[in-house]
Amino acid sequence: METHEKILILEDEKLLRMTLRKRLEDSGYRVVEAGTGAAALDLIREDEPDLLLLDFKLPDMTGIDVLRQVREMHLDTSAILLTAFSSIGSAVEAMKLGAHDYLNKPVDHEELAATIAKALETTRLRREVRRHRSELVRLYGITNIVGRSKAMEQVLIKIRKVADSAASTVLVRGESGTGKDVVAKAIHYASSRADKPFMNITCTALTETLLDSEMFGHERGAFTDAKALKKGLLEVANQGTVFLDEIGDMGAGLQSKLLRFLEEKTFKRVGGSQDIHVDVRVIAATNRDLDKLARAGTFREDLYYRLKVVPIDVPALRDRKEDIPDLVEHFLEQFNRDFKKATKGMTAEALAVLARYDWPGNVRELRNVVERAMILEDRDELDVTDLPEEILQAAGGAESGDDAPASGGAPAVGAAAVIRLPEDGVSLRDVQYELVRQAMERTGGNQTKAAQLLRISRDALRYKIKSFGLT
Repeated sequence: METHEKILILEDEKLLRMTLRKRLEDSGYRVVEAGTGAAALDLIREDEPDLLLLDFKLPDMTGIDVLRQVREMHLDTSAILLTAFSSIGSAVEAMKLGAHDYLNKPVDHEELAATIAKALETTRLRREVRRHRSELVRLYGITNIVGRSKAMEQVLIKIRKVADSAASTVLVRGESGTGKDVVAKAIHYASSRADKPFMNITCTALTETLLDSEMFGHERGAFTDAKALKKGLLEVANQGTVFLDEIGDMGAGLQSKLLRFLEEKTFKRVGGSQDIHVDVRVIAATNRDLDKLARAGTFREDLYYRLKVVPIDVPALRDRKEDIPDLVEHFLEQFNRDFKKATKGMTAEALAVLARYDWPGNVRELRNVVERAMILEDRDELDVTDLPEEILQAAGGAESGDDAPASGGAPAVGAAAVIRLPEDGVSLRDVQYELVRQAMERTGGNQTKAAQLLRISRDALRYKIKSFGLT
């Protein structure tokens, strides 16, 4: 059966090389061959094979020398070492360099066939892992952080510096919804730890006892339901990153245990007596004022200072509103992919409304607004009418140009002198309703002319018609 998998045979004995090639081609593999290490390396650079069959003793170098250079190329190719010079030392060295197996000559062809099948499966798995990691970097890397404002430029500078450093603790501060988790993932996937685990836990989601077990693990029998040994997040994430969200809500007992770990890089599982050493970067995040909590005695001052060696403050959306158009474009691209749509953008007037809103829910709230609009509407361009009522009301509706003339309209003269507020007040909504109704009636339902009479844009008028239930 023909396959697309390519095997390189590196063997200096021509007859053996030809015999191996014939058997492999009969099994459906694509085969290339080389008689020296240098020739093999040239072939590998030209087109990465899926598997290497390496003779140990070669005219110009050893098979292990070839394998060492292949690993320096960061290729996912598996390798099987073949030799008539059996040596435990060379076998160990080959395995350290990632060889799949080590077979002695003369080769048993049935054993070789089975070993090749397993080695090729290893290559497939390695490549799948690499593709998955590349996708994670695409989704969560630095390029996924949107914003060209000065505030975000400073955040990006810090992320890059921290990612490239050996900093073991980072403190990310910011209001809920600002994207503290996005910053944490960007640090991880831009660092040398990117191919290791990123473990996330929210400190408010569990009781202190359960959080202790989740973070540090437990021994079998440590408590009633501990029926088996369990590794904690810190142990699972070895050489990677642990993200502790909302650390300001962590209990006092766990704060002490976490501080010891940060200082000594060791911990004991719940119910255990053995120290476990791991190498992880801890990124803590909070929307609370830890400095204030430390002064009040509800958060350990020593832990606070240990965590804030490298603080990163994520600005609220209201402090970087110039990033809103880029964020909207980013979310539109994301939801176009997710919902199989082709929405091209958002009108300038709708963006102006978003810019007047204070965004208490920050970037998360903006994302939800765009998602809602994409779900409910199928137009090529989102406009004011697609925004939630509460945002329009809080932002003053679509009336940023109400006091300015609409296209083709005359400026409002003496409006304050013409309109008088009754002594007992009046409903502004009722007044707007009546003015919109009269404008539509006077223009025979022509929205463009009615908008000119009211000194507002046509999109603003359409929103009011929709909100008042007029036809």
